[in-house]
Amino acid sequence: MIHVHIVDDHKVLAEGLVKLINESELAQVTGVSYNAAQCKQALAHELPDVLLLDINLPDANGIELCAELKILHPTLRILALTSYGEYSVVRRMMESGAMGYVLKNAMSEEVLAGIETVARGETFLCHEVDLLMKRKDNDAIWLTNRERDLLRLIVEGYTNPEIAEAIFLSPETIKGYRKNLLVKLGAKNTASLVKMAIEQKLI
Repeated sequence: MIHVHIVDDHKVLAEGLVKLINESELAQVTGVSYNAAQCKQALAHELPDVLLLDINLPDANGIELCAELKILHPTLRILALTSYGEYSVVRRMMESGAMGYVLKNAMSEEVLAGIETVARGETFLCHEVDLLMKRKDNDAIWLTNRERDLLRLIVEGYTNPEIAEAIFLSPETIKGYRKNLLVKLGAKNTASLVKMAIEQKLI
């Protein structure tokens, strides 16, 4: 029986995963963490066979957390389970030590196959990500029109409330979009985001 620990701040999703995994007879969930701090605390006591790790956590960037956990626990097998399907994010997550990558919209069978494959010490990519990694235009950063608008306003120095007013969205939504852009482009902060946008002519 494969022991799995889930790290995801979406409680409903985490509960669904617990049910799926426990009913599979393939694996068993031994713990759930809703943020990076809980995860680190739990792993200090007991290491699972597979860690299911979301990238977007309230208190950490999952990519950086993945790299940190691999230093703390070199034998830990990490399977990313996330809604980020961009090439740059997948590549950085795998470079940080993840052994597998599954999108949240993947079939239940793919999630279980990912757990089983990673537990064996092999690499696993869900079908959609596998196709993405094989495509020729891998290095292109793809942004939605909304993300481009947001990035342009950030580069022009607008604050979150000003951006929210300009594109008719709530400041909370803008905050979420901004966080997504940082992850997507691999930027540490707003300054490096602006620099990247200008250098790579993203706007």
